[in-house]
Amino acid sequence: MLPEVLTSIPGPESLRLAARLKEVECRNTTYLSPDWPVFWERAEGVNVWDADGNRLLDFTSAFGVATLGHGFSAKAAAEQAGQLVHAMGDVHPARLKVELCERLSAITFERWTGEKGKTLLGNSGFEAVEAALKTAVMVTGRSGILSFEGAYHGLGYGALLGAGIEWFRAPFEKQLSQVTTRLPFPQQDIDEEIWRNFRRALDKVNPKDIGAVLVEPMQGRGGIVIPPPDLLRELRSWCDEHAVVLIFDEIYTGLNRTGKLFGCDWSPAVPDLICLGKSLSGGFPISACVGKASIMDAWPETHGEALHTSTFLGNPLGCAMAIASLETHADPATTCLAWDRGNDMGAAFRELCDEPFVAEWRGVGFMQALELRHPDGRHAGDVCIELVKGLLKDGILVLPDAPEGHVLALTPPLGISDEEIAFVVERIRVRLRELGGISS
Repeated sequence: MLPEVLTSIPGPESLRLAARLKEVECRNTTYLSPDWPVFWERAEGVNVWDADGNRLLDFTSAFGVATLGHGFSAKAAAEQAGQLVHAMGDVHPARLKVELCERLSAITFERWTGEKGKTLLGNSGFEAVEAALKTAVMVTGRSGILSFEGAYHGLGYGALLGAGIEWFRAPFEKQLSQVTTRLPFPQQDIDEEIWRNFRRALDKVNPKDIGAVLVEPMQGRGGIVIPPPDLLRELRSWCDEHAVVLIFDEIYTGLNRTGKLFGCDWSPAVPDLICLGKSLSGGFPISACVGKASIMDAWPETHGEALHTSTFLGNPLGCAMAIASLETHADPATTCLAWDRGNDMGAAFRELCDEPFVAEWRGVGFMQALELRHPDGRHAGDVCIELVKGLLKDGILVLPDAPEGHVLALTPPLGISDEEIAFVVERIRVRLRELGGISS
């Protein structure tokens, strides 16, 4: 059963909730307008029901969290909640913390190199990034960071050091240390001259102060940007040459989002540190920075006061949900599903390339996008937001991406059906033609 095409979205209850929220939440947090947002009531699989009882298809996976579907880890959470909901993570931890760290080691560095991986757990993705940057300082003694334009690594102060989307960083620039060098993030299928220029720019970076290279194997918030296959290998070689720590931010791309278990599995390059979050638990705030044991052992052994920790580190609910999630993610059948169904989805969305404003389709696995431009080549962020609002009335949850908001991101849960994909393709087609002044 497909959602209905609706005109009364947001419904009256969502509008009432929006008015109440406006009175009590920081006005910079939730965007509120007469046609945005809907308020969620429950979710299951690929479906979300709002406060007015409308059913919607979630083509965002709730910011990439619900890769395995909404509610996948709910049983694990409920069972754990009956036993233990909190422990003292770095003092008297739960048994589940041990099991989760063992599983993270197994699916990362043991799988890649045979070497154990060691983990610093956190609560949000940006905390994993900050743990990785701290680790790089421990290893190298150098504070400099090499990152990329268009990068999104979260909004904590440490994570903002690597931010490549300027408007997230600009209001706080005066409080940020000027330790970051940024390079353009090369896109797949660029011509050879652009690729040579990137390599020249990398060669010109002075490595003497650089302790970390921070990179997404494929950019998410930057606009679903897929780099050339050799990018990660080039960075690995550069880091090896200059004794720099290579960090892969896989908070978005990790765990079968790209048609492989990790986005970096498209390359032979192995990171020194990998950051995970979002779909790690499928719905509970937990993240992880996992590193080679030889890298992580640059941290001094604790004598009772950890240098990097938090009250909820290794929370039993999050660990239980993450263990349940990883059991499925580590199954090769899940990766095959992400690859096969991702190809089916890509074939369907490529059919939209001749529609108004569509300049390009791109993506891999369940991480795909349509880039929208005006006929004169300008980024069509204005069109994209109207498209997103129109699709909401069609019962479809999607979001714009890229610094100028001109990329329609298509990142549903793995359980999306052919019928649901076809419905979304057709509604995008109809809405684009309406925005382009073309009769369907």
